[in-house]
Amino acid sequence: MVSFTALSPVLLLWSCNFQTSWSNVTMDVTPETTEDDYTPDYDKYETVCGKDSNRNFRSWFLPMIYSIICFLALFGNFLVILTYVYFKRIKTMTDIFLLNLAVADLLFALSLPFWAASIMTKWQLGQIPCKAMYAMYKITFFSGMFLLMCISVDRYFSITKAVSAHRCRSNAVHYGRISSLITWVLAVIFSLPEIIYANVNSNNTCVVYSNESEDSRISMIVSQMVLGFVLPALVMVFCYSCIIKTLVQARNFERNKALKVIFAVVAVFIISQLPYNVVMGLSTHNTTVCDLDNSLLYAMDVSQGIAFLRCCVNPFLYAFIGVKFRNDLLKLMKFLGFSSSSHVIYSGRRKSSAGLDTDTTSFSP
Repeated sequence: MVSFTALSPVLLLWSCNFQTSWSNVTMDVTPETTEDDYTPDYDKYETVCGKDSNRNFRSWFLPMIYSIICFLALFGNFLVILTYVYFKRIKTMTDIFLLNLAVADLLFALSLPFWAASIMTKWQLGQIPCKAMYAMYKITFFSGMFLLMCISVDRYFSITKAVSAHRCRSNAVHYGRISSLITWVLAVIFSLPEIIYANVNSNNTCVVYSNESEDSRISMIVSQMVLGFVLPALVMVFCYSCIIKTLVQARNFERNKALKVIFAVVAVFIISQLPYNVVMGLSTHNTTVCDLDNSLLYAMDVSQGIAFLRCCVNPFLYAFIGVKFRNDLLKLMKFLGFSSSSHVIYSGRRKSSAGLDTDTTSFSP
């Protein structure tokens, strides 16, 4: 057996050699530059796209535009509902659709203050009011669009198929009520996904889309575009194109006025809804360009405000433009003390003498 004293010189030489090697290794890995001289490569890291300017813009723009829309929509649609109820004007299918459209636009306007409050401050009302806000918004949105389709179809049959429509005139109100009920039921069904997904997130914000449900967000946006714009637009273009063709062939002194109203109805629908739906379609594609992303957010806020203006314009396009309805409105305003009796009498005589005492179901859409 080798003694420990015989191995001690070997161990001593190995220890000295190990220390020298370790010292060399340490010197090799020591950086030549100091920590102060080190410059990191920031290109390797992802930068966060700042959206402070967009948040500041929507914090004052959307509450302002929502307040204006809410005031005008409440005023106009309330007058429509009050006129129908006071004069008991529910006589045709169009009257049913116009009354339901006014109710839908009125409820839609009532949801806007909650949207404005959720933008300006944190959501403090809880989960159930959050779902209720999305429910009211989505149901009234779909019902309003579907009712616009119903009005177009009703006028298509009443003008292009006048003989057949006259035979069903006695049951028109009944058919109108059934159609309106189906419209509201479909609106509720198509609104269920957003009602289910609506929730209050960790930031105390009422949202319907989360980061984990990107596919659901895209599906809901596409369904809204198809059901809330593409389908109504196709139906309106077809119906009003046939109506225009019929009016051009008819020898009626109201033809020019009716054509102008039709063009106004279609133009307002396209101008108000097309930009919003185009921006929504672009938002389904994820972009990594910060400036493009911010521009898309600005476009979404502005186009949404323009699209929501439809609930203010609908009473003027679909109700107030009818001669009999306008006369009834003047009588109502006179009853409420907002107009003189001489103005009402003069207006009625002028329309009667000109032969324009027509109902809302006539050539005036």
